[in-house]
This record gives sequence, structure tokens and C-alpha cells, in this order.
Amino acid sequence: MRILHTADWHLGDSIGPRRIDRTRDLQRAVETIADMCKSERIDVLLIAGDLFSDKCNRQDDLSAVIAHLSDTFGPFMREGGTIVACTGNHDREVPCQTLKHTLTLADPREMHTGDLVSVGRFYLANRPLFLRLPDRAGGEVQFTLLPYPTPACYYEPSDSMRATREERNRTLSTRLAERRRKLTESAAFRHDLPTVLAAHLHVRGANPHKLFQITEDQDVVFNPADLPAGFAYTALGHIHQAQSLGEEHVRYSGSIERLDLGERDDQKSVTVFEVGRTGLVGKPQLLPLEATPFFDIDIDDPAAQIPNLRAQYPEHDDALVKYRLQYEPGEPQRDAWLRELDEIFPRCYDRELIRRGDTSHPMGDARLPADDGSPEHVVLHFLENELLADPDRDALLALARGLLEETRA
Repeated sequence: MRILHTADWHLGDSIGPRRIDRTRDLQRAVETIADMCKSERIDVLLIAGDLFSDKCNRQDDLSAVIAHLSDTFGPFMREGGTIVACTGNHDREVPCQTLKHTLTLADPREMHTGDLVSVGRFYLANRPLFLRLPDRAGGEVQFTLLPYPTPACYYEPSDSMRATREERNRTLSTRLAERRRKLTESAAFRHDLPTVLAAHLHVRGANPHKLFQITEDQDVVFNPADLPAGFAYTALGHIHQAQSLGEEHVRYSGSIERLDLGERDDQKSVTVFEVGRTGLVGKPQLLPLEATPFFDIDIDDPAAQIPNLRAQYPEHDDALVKYRLQYEPGEPQRDAWLRELDEIFPRCYDRELIRRGDTSHPMGDARLPADDGSPEHVVLHFLENELLADPDRDALLALARGLLEETRA
């Protein structure tokens, strides 16, 4: 069985205070993956979480994303290809549950954990489970699926929702390890079959591509010792930088696109591997993906620099850009420069305007949007970033939006 491991698609995403849409970038990557499924004779497309962006809020946004998936992977599935996915921390509970119910309507046969399922379908796990798929040689491969550890997914009735974030994350890490062991120790689990694990989580020791190490008060951190030994392959999602964890068959695929400035130097890729009757066949192979350029630009002499920016940045039409513009107080050309910069960089997602000699600027926290915006925008932008790893993020953001609407009434 030939399997393509990928993760962190974030379909429906946008970036920055200016909400630059990422649809065309992500669709290009998805279409490239569909082409790879054909050229590499892939049997199973395995997505280890974060299929959708949590910014994909509206029903019509989600509908357009799913329509593109259907058009793109329809030929792959009609020819017997199978998509297996688990949910990540950015996959909202209600849309994913709705999608899962819709998939069930398309194939209403009751499915139990451990079942041998049909090829040519899309299987989405928003709860821990395992299933079996037939391969072309008449054998079977077992897939164990662990969604991102949220309270809704893993908490026991006795677990406290009033605990600190660090306490909740430690509890979730423990519960996830327990659920993984229960799956592999259940009577339906086949120890005689090669098994692939797909999980969306942060394994201690992984490089998150940040200047700090993730701790339990920021995310659920899983211990490497709790990963199952003896599996043919462990497909991980959540960390956007492709990497292996000590062994080639235990690895993060990374995201399919550069999703923020911190990833501007990343080479994006997917991983292809083959599983035979006795386990992994050969070494996993990384296949590169085209990635959108990111530019971080300082403009401290706008009259001299702006005329040369097109030549200096040949990819200016497609690149995602953040810039800082310094100008003199009372400068009459400032607005003209801003209009020209918008023409040069139509995908500028963030900008900072710095008036020389103004000691009140910048106004503090780098986590706040650089654009002048409404107070509501500033608050929501701050909360979206601060609550990124919080299991109650969706509920808290909904509460904040409701309160902000009340203040406008």
C-alpha cells in the first residue's frame, strides 16, 4: 500500500490584520498533491489534522472549500483512492461533525472501531479510532487515528474544567496516552497487521520553528515514550516544519504552505511511503511543494527605495508582505507612498507606519495589529493569537464577539 502523508492544510485561511485570503496558494498545493497521488500511484491520502482553518467561519466559506476538495480528489477516489484524516486544533468541532455526518449519509453502512472498510471513500476521525483498509495484494493495513487532544474529545467526566491551562493540558496529555493504549489493547486491534498511526499533537523534542520551547501552559505536550513502538509508520501533524523524530518512520510532514513569516525559509513537502505485509518497505520519500514567498521589508528612505521595489522583489505580485514605513512628520507624500505600496504589493498583509520622532510609536504589544483599526478588530486580533492553543478558544472568541456586538448596540 502506497501512502501519502500530509497535514496542516488550513483550508480557508487568511493572514494578518488585512485578512489577505490564502485560497489560491492553498488550492495550488492541494492540486499538486492530487497530481502526486496519480503520479506516485498512491492508495491512501493520509491527512494528520488541520484540514481546515479556524478562520473558515461562514457556511459559504466551508462549502467552497469542500467543493474544491470534491472536484480535485474526485478522480482519485473514483479510481479506488482513499482519504483518511483526523482532526486538528484548528478544525472546528461543529463543521467537522457536520462533514462526518454527511459522509455517513453517502455511505450509511454502520462502521465500528476496527472494521475493515471500503476503499474509495473519505474517512474523518474526530474521535480516537482505528480501522483497516485492504491493499492491492490482498492484505490489510491498520490505521490508528488520534485527533488533537481537546476536552470535548478526551476529557473524562471527573476532569475539572476549572483547572489552570497548564493543568488541563497535562490532563489531556495523560488522557490521550490512555486512549491510545485502550485502542491498541482492545480485542478488535490486530497485532498481526502492519499499523500506521496518524496523530495531531506536539511531541516533546520536536522543533516547533519558534524561538522558544513549547511548554504545558501553551499546548498539550505528548511524551515520545507514549508513542507506540513497532508501528510501520507514525504520521504526525501540528508542527509546520517537516522533520523526523529520531527515526525516519516517525515524522511530521509539515504544512503544505508557508502560513506565516516564521516559515518564510521552509521548503514545504509531503511524505510518500509504502507498507507491505511485514511493515515499512524502504525509506520514506519527501516530495517538494511550491511555496509562496514572504518578505519582511524596512522602508526608511521611501523616496529612494519605493521606485526600486519592483525590481528588488520580482515576486512582488504574489508574495505575502509585511513592511515598516518611516516618514517625516507632515510628509505630504505619505498617502501617495501608501497607495503605491498597495499597487506594488497587492498581498501586503501587515504594515507599520512610523513617524520619525514620535516617541509614542509603536504603541506597545507586537501581538496587536499594526494597522489602525477599530477597537473590536484590535481585541479580536489579540485574542485569536493569544488563545491559539487554548481548548476553549472557539467558545471564548464567540463570547468576545457577542460582548463586542452588545457594546455597539
